Amino acid sequence: MNEYDSNRILDLVRPIGYLATDNPSEADCYILNTCHIREKATDKVYHDIGRLKKEFRNKKKPMLLVAGCVAQAENQEMLNREKYIDGVVGPQSYHQIPEIIKKVENKIDKLNSTEFEVVEKFDTLNLIKNSNTKISSFLTIQEGCDKFCHFCVVPYTRGPEFSRSFDEVINEAKQLVENGSKEITLLGQNVNAYKYISKTNIIRLSDLIFELNKFKELKRIRYTTSHPKDVTKDLIEAHQYCEKLMPVLHLPVQSGSSNVLNTMNRKHNISYYHEIIEKLKKAKPGIRFSSDFIIGYPGETDDDFNQTLKLIQKVKFINSYSFIYSSRPGTPASDQEDVDPVIAKKRLVKLQTVLEKNNFNYKKELLNKSTKVLFENKLKDQNKYFGRDKFLNAVVVESTQNLTGQILDVNINNFNHNSLFGVMSFKEKNFFAA
Repeated sequence: MNEYDSNRILDLVRPIGYLATDNPSEADCYILNTCHIREKATDKVYHDIGRLKKEFRNKKKPMLLVAGCVAQAENQEMLNREKYIDGVVGPQSYHQIPEIIKKVENKIDKLNSTEFEVVEKFDTLNLIKNSNTKISSFLTIQEGCDKFCHFCVVPYTRGPEFSRSFDEVINEAKQLVENGSKEITLLGQNVNAYKYISKTNIIRLSDLIFELNKFKELKRIRYTTSHPKDVTKDLIEAHQYCEKLMPVLHLPVQSGSSNVLNTMNRKHNISYYHEIIEKLKKAKPGIRFSSDFIIGYPGETDDDFNQTLKLIQKVKFINSYSFIYSSRPGTPASDQEDVDPVIAKKRLVKLQTVLEKNNFNYKKELLNKSTKVLFENKLKDQNKYFGRDKFLNAVVVESTQNLTGQILDVNINNFNHNSLFGVMSFKEKNFFAA
């Protein structure tokens, strides 16, 4: 979502004369678009500011705006702590960045724009064409969350759930396809909670997917991130009937223990999670899953942790993100006693070992098999192309032909932790004649 936001910020500042630069030392204005989901992400903001101050020690100071969720959560505190910052802009207020830049240029005092103006933001963005030309593009359809999981800051930094109108989403999707996008990933903090109430009916995520499925030049559809409680019957049917909806779903569970899930206020238990998994597998044979895991959540016991390992072995997630619990100020969980960090670290290592073994075995099964890859770009200074298969696996092949934007069969012959490697299923010299 931050990548989508950053691209839209670029669209906003072009009319006032600002362009993106690949050379940081030449920048007149820096915008740090931030995340507040973990403490390490917050620390990185101040590290980046320190690096920036060092870079411009003997030069004219660039304008510095901090945008995103850290700005929302720590707005005035940031301005007080770091005098190098010229303004803070919350994620629902970045449509105001052109105006803020002009005020900073005119040396108006430090600026704090962290109101929740999500409707106004998208009204502004709808007036500016999305200029993104990537083969695989992100499209925000929903923001905020009403679940209030006890560990999560999203309801406090992104606000309540808000869904863009059906027409807004479809019109922006058309722009992206006209720009050359072959794949669109629909985004939201809780994307499958998307619900737009029109004058005649209620429109849900599945309705968007079915509509995008009609786009001739759009070849692949994905969505992230989902909450298990919002995997509805109509969404499962979309997986069954929409051939362009890819057969992999990121469905965060956080823990394999119903006791921990209850403490987290996740609003589902493990039996329910398994039930959703089985319904999706029945609707879409071959569908695979990825997930998120929080280890060492307050109150987690050895038995709770072992139940998480049991879940992993049963579902066989092909990819997952796992972290030691990071207390976020202001959340209910921040008042609870943390698990001993030594124990939490040992659990994380054990869990990641299991996840990595499953990932290794999964990739090993792909060896000497063919997979369809959508190629996104050429690697810099190499005759190699990067793409992804249907299951979101990164795939790299060598080629002297331009593969960008094409879906081609690739025979997988090797892999590492991050990528699959393969060779084209066609003879290179016959490629354009095929």
